[in-house]
Amino acid sequence: LFVRELDAALREGQVDLTVHSCKDLPMEEDPALPLAAFSRREDPRDALVLPLGQAEIDWAKPVGCASPRRSLQLRALYPGIQVAPIRGNVTTRLQKLDEGQFSALILAAAGLRRLGLEERISRLFSPEEMLPAAGQGILAVQSRADFDRALLACVDDPDSRDCARSERAFVRALGGGCSAPTAAYATVAGDVITLRGMWADARGRLHRGVVSGSRKEGPALAEGLARQLREEAL
Repeated sequence: LFVRELDAALREGQVDLTVHSCKDLPMEEDPALPLAAFSRREDPRDALVLPLGQAEIDWAKPVGCASPRRSLQLRALYPGIQVAPIRGNVTTRLQKLDEGQFSALILAAAGLRRLGLEERISRLFSPEEMLPAAGQGILAVQSRADFDRALLACVDDPDSRDCARSERAFVRALGGGCSAPTAAYATVAGDVITLRGMWADARGRLHRGVVSGSRKEGPALAEGLARQLREEAL
């Protein structure tokens, strides 16, 4: 809903640019409102957050997690763990945690760092443990198609752009949106891009894969990995 409101402001000329957390944007891009720039990536990992003053998880209480992507991977890491949905902004979620409603939260490290809450991070999950959402840690700038993108060159990071495009292509090829049980994380080294992808089929089984190749072919490589994972599920 919030993205749609900002899109309407762009179309009506109320604003020239909008800034989003890339992972929260729909995977289908409107040609009239393109993504014009991508920030240098913050820490893309997910973080475990414990209640203030605690150093261990209370396994008698559920872990608060609103993301199917995180919930599925968390249950794969810790079979039998209780996971319960939690809503609200970061401050609201932390309040519920500290009040004792949950044993822990799983949140994006980038969001906590940007809010000055890095000290609340108890543990970081490596991408091998919990694959991030497509675009996690990247800010995306959206504009109208007629906007002079050259004005954004100073904030547009080529590595983030290529990674975000590839990650979003993977999720899009699987028919997923920002809340679908999919994950994608790309890294670049010179002219080579490496993409790790995860997808959960209708039975909740996790399928993972990795592909590398020319960064110019990133989206095509991502689509190929998506097809491969679908075939494995048959």
